[in-house]
Amino acid sequence: QLQLVESGGGLVQPGGSLRLSCAASGFTLDYYAIGWFRQAPGKEREGVSCISRSGGSRNYADSVKGRFTISRDNAKNTVYLQMNSLKPEDTAVYYCAARRDWCSAYASNYDYWGQGTQVTVSS
Repeated sequence: QLQLVESGGGLVQPGGSLRLSCAASGFTLDYYAIGWFRQAPGKEREGVSCISRSGGSRNYADSVKGRFTISRDNAKNTVYLQMNSLKPEDTAVYYCAARRDWCSAYASNYDYWGQGTQVTVSS
């Protein structure tokens, strides 16, 4: 069974940090680009960041540039999203998704999705 499982979410104060993990089981991430998306209550799902299959291409939404860093460890079959200087507007359910080779800004282009992890930024 092909699965992506996110972890690392939680409650953090503004200015704090979290590291999200996206672990794959049932398949290897070596051939896949991984995107992180988020969805806040009452809002549409939006792309946050993406890393290509090789790791050579990394994209970020303007709202998180300079604060979030995406990375991958293919040996561990895991992709990470390091989130620093968190703001209340970062509060959302965060999802990771996989598609072959290259990143896409469109959620509909991804083949596999995790169940999501809640990130809440609040004092």
